[in-house]
Amino acid sequence: MTKIQKIVSQMTLEEKAALCTGASAWSTTPVERLNLPELIVSDGPHGIRRVPNVQELALNSLPATCFPTASSLAATWDADLLYEMGQALAEEAIALNVDVILGPGVNMKRSPLCGRNFEYFAEDPFLAGELATSLIDGIQSKGVGTSLKHFAANNQEFERFSISAEVDERTLREIYLPAFETAVTKAKPWTVMCSYNKVNGTYGSEQTYLLTDILKKEWGFEGLVVSDWGAVHDRVASVKAGLDLEMPGPKQSRVNAVIAAVRNGDLDEAVLDEAVRRIVRITLMAAETPKGGEFDAAGHHALARKVAAEGMVLLKNNGLLPLQNPQHIAVIGRAAKDAHFQGGGSSHINPTQVDVPFSELQKLAENAELSFALGYPSDDSFRQEMIDEAVVMAQTADVALLFIALPSFKESEGYDRTDLDLTAQQVALIQAVTAVQPNTVVILNNGAAVVVSDWIDGTAAVLEAWMMGQAGGGAIADVLFGRTNPSGKLTETYPMRLADTPTYLSFPGENGTVRYGEGLFIGYRYYDAKGVPVQFPFGYGLSYTTFAYSNPQVSATTFTDVDGITVSVDVTNTGQVAGKEVVQVYVHDREARLKRPLKELKGFAKVELQPGETKTVTIPLNFRAFAFYDPAYRQWVTESGQFDILIGASAADIRCTATVTLQSTVQLHSILTRESTIRAWLDDPCGKQLFEPMYQQLTAQMSHMLGNEEGDESEGIGMDPTTFLLDMPLLSILHFQENTLTQPPDDVVDQLLEQVHGKA
Repeated sequence: MTKIQKIVSQMTLEEKAALCTGASAWSTTPVERLNLPELIVSDGPHGIRRVPNVQELALNSLPATCFPTASSLAATWDADLLYEMGQALAEEAIALNVDVILGPGVNMKRSPLCGRNFEYFAEDPFLAGELATSLIDGIQSKGVGTSLKHFAANNQEFERFSISAEVDERTLREIYLPAFETAVTKAKPWTVMCSYNKVNGTYGSEQTYLLTDILKKEWGFEGLVVSDWGAVHDRVASVKAGLDLEMPGPKQSRVNAVIAAVRNGDLDEAVLDEAVRRIVRITLMAAETPKGGEFDAAGHHALARKVAAEGMVLLKNNGLLPLQNPQHIAVIGRAAKDAHFQGGGSSHINPTQVDVPFSELQKLAENAELSFALGYPSDDSFRQEMIDEAVVMAQTADVALLFIALPSFKESEGYDRTDLDLTAQQVALIQAVTAVQPNTVVILNNGAAVVVSDWIDGTAAVLEAWMMGQAGGGAIADVLFGRTNPSGKLTETYPMRLADTPTYLSFPGENGTVRYGEGLFIGYRYYDAKGVPVQFPFGYGLSYTTFAYSNPQVSATTFTDVDGITVSVDVTNTGQVAGKEVVQVYVHDREARLKRPLKELKGFAKVELQPGETKTVTIPLNFRAFAFYDPAYRQWVTESGQFDILIGASAADIRCTATVTLQSTVQLHSILTRESTIRAWLDDPCGKQLFEPMYQQLTAQMSHMLGNEEGDESEGIGMDPTTFLLDMPLLSILHFQENTLTQPPDDVVDQLLEQVHGKA
């Protein structure tokens, strides 16, 4: 008997029930007589929000490094850097006596309106999964746990506690679950946090299909499932579904409900024991890591500055950047002195220090004169006098730097955005300043896409700095003055306007339901399929240098799905300064039985190059790079045929292509039924062999019945009988031909099905 089993076997029913509900806002119930300590968790995911008193939800937290938020982290496309940041987070968790960090979040950016998008990585599940894996690996390498969240389909703040996300099975499997699957199977997070919302009518905390069937059984998750704070509605039902730990506590009524359910036979104690076993296991794992001590605040601040700079995306540059010794710089915008570096809500960190952008600019501007104007108020009022002051200052300067932060009343956890615009004051400010100063750089601080079409044409450069963390002010200065060559790339599409977005007609839902009617087609998948022009595509980002791609190679032009292939390409820095490029590999299926996106990201790598240097970048593509999920078969499927490998600098900038031929090893069982159409019978290998002779007879008989002889559509009722037949059930066709049959139509179809399914 293992130590875990021994503890569980010695626990009373009351102790088990108590362990499965929190003892406080941030801790579990210890069992002192069995030497089982409490488990302490803390909000993350880009810093430790450790409150001094675990009984309190929202007290000011202890000082910790505020790293950039997930939208900034993802824009680095740098898995190694996220691993390093994860290690730093773990060191701070250890110093602050935290066992599990509540993060990262890998929900998809279904709509740019989601108020919490700053906490999520991307609109693409492959990228989100890979980056989350690295962050989790970094944290857990130090003996601190993580909580992968919010499982699943938590893609908006509107009615998030109760709304039902109506998502079809294939869309769930291909878009909303893969990032979780990748992180769970590769990084093995200690915990997974369920979502508040319902999925197809059932609360995330009561989702047996998601929590047990998929997460625990199919993916082999060995950790514990914890509720989001307040996500449990029926404690007994959630235990049955696979929800191990309810937070926050204490909630004696929930404990009593579990005890009563076991005693009256409604809840099998073995099911409760499994939840207890998982909690005990993670608690003991956490106890192996000694807590306390200090963390390297200065070193972590420096790392936060590096991460922030790596994630900044240069959206536009007419050559003004990097700045070349300007003598007078007009610094405009409240965010230049009141840094906007994090979002509101559960991830709000009490930083160890904050770099003020204006001060950091002064440090690097040498002898230049810096002047400052607020530019816009902290609220949504319109103040023309602020704009006028900024215009006067900008006119006499060599360059104007406009720091534009999307205010928290427009973007935060807890509510969604109503538009993609900056404030009216901010737009008018940019337009007015750029009208008098052509050398204007706009620096954006926001957590998700904004519409820029009203003002971008007048600018010289635009830098997306995101919610950049406490050291972001210094990182901005590094990029503007060329100490860091920007290498960030967008992980979400920037649309021309809100009306162009995939969910424009369905977000955020109504009457308690939001329908994911766009299916697979979110983000770039949608813009590709519809041919909708965008402002900035997924994967886009400029540099102070240029890169050339050449010599694309694949390890095999014909291969099996289980073997996969390796793609390589030579990348050359063709500019005058060192830089980093993100090589992206997309896969296009030339022909598929089910509708597929035009292309999908399936690999990426970030490479650093000196001027004139060439490196070969190699990226593997496995079975899943070519597969789609077929709900009819309830499995991932590949199909033999040709695929295009697209190697590019963004989703819209494909530099090299290669065509390969896949040989599928997937053996599909027949799913023909009484309701199957003629087309389905002909598409089924076994069904076609048995049915084809009958099909020829049916076609001839139907042509005669419709008055078409020898395919002459000018006769009869003017329809093509072959096309007409294909999408009708075989059984229905036979009923029209019953007088020509020697036995009832139902018997004919049943006999065919017996042969197909091997029952004859």
